[in-house]
Amino acid sequence: MNVIPFDDPRLTAFGLLAEVHAGLTARMMPALTTAGLSEVDFGTLIRLARSPQHSLRMGDLAAQTGLSTSGVTRVVDRLEREGLVTRQACATDRRASYAALTDKGLEKVQEVLPQHLNDIEESFTGLLTPKQLESFLSTLRIIRDVVHPCATAGAVEPGQTVRP
Repeated sequence: MNVIPFDDPRLTAFGLLAEVHAGLTARMMPALTTAGLSEVDFGTLIRLARSPQHSLRMGDLAAQTGLSTSGVTRVVDRLEREGLVTRQACATDRRASYAALTDKGLEKVQEVLPQHLNDIEESFTGLLTPKQLESFLSTLRIIRDVVHPCATAGAVEPGQTVRP
């Protein structure tokens, strides 16, 4: 039997990643909760806000958020009832539809964003030098592209701009 030591750096790396994610999520939640948003709601809204014309095909939104097709439908249904998102038909494919951020949705994101960015700075990015952050982001993208290759579906291409 092949015995793997419990101090294997692979276990340490994965354990640290899980601890950091849990800790950061806990620190980010108060700002989201105050705004009446769940982590999934905010993740959906910020993805739309960062996309061209503040909209994404529903399938691309599902891929980016890591939700199933039915899961993203439920989130968009809820956000639509709250007036934060609207559905739009695709002009070229009647089977497809887009989720688009409404003005109210954009206002909600802009309401939450200052505190959210402050929380990120205090608990995460502000702890790293610019060089460390650049290296960290590069490393995360390498891993993300393997474990979640659809995460950039519908994202802004280099040279494109997102309308303010």
